[in-house]
Amino acid sequence: MPATAPQDRPHWQRLLWLAAGGLSLLTGFIGLLLPLLPTVPFVLLAAFCFSKGSERCERWICEHRHFGPMVLNWRAHRAVPLRAKWIATVMMSISSIGALFIVPMPWGAAPGVCCAAVAAWMWTLPHGPAGGTPPQL
Repeated sequence: MPATAPQDRPHWQRLLWLAAGGLSLLTGFIGLLLPLLPTVPFVLLAAFCFSKGSERCERWICEHRHFGPMVLNWRAHRAVPLRAKWIATVMMSISSIGALFIVPMPWGAAPGVCCAAVAAWMWTLPHGPAGGTPPQL
């Protein structure tokens, strides 16, 4: 089944995809400030939603100075850069340890379990092409 271009979708569907993309991107921005909330998955989700709702928004996120390389690397290789893996792992670990002191048990362990699962999955992904750069649009 061929992919449907955003302009071929009904207007209401494009609006829903744009809203979902905007909400995902906003959540990713919040994740920059809250270490327990991951940024990269929400940026990737935003790029996916934008690809369904607006070619202009998709092009913007793919050409963005910070978000573009991670989106293009993910699309081309289903890869997460090694540096991003390390940063995410460290930040999730710090947040999980902090949650142990703030949230009463047994709920205090829940963020750590979730973060451990995300980290385990993330480390199974490739780092990307050796020495390569993401493809251009």
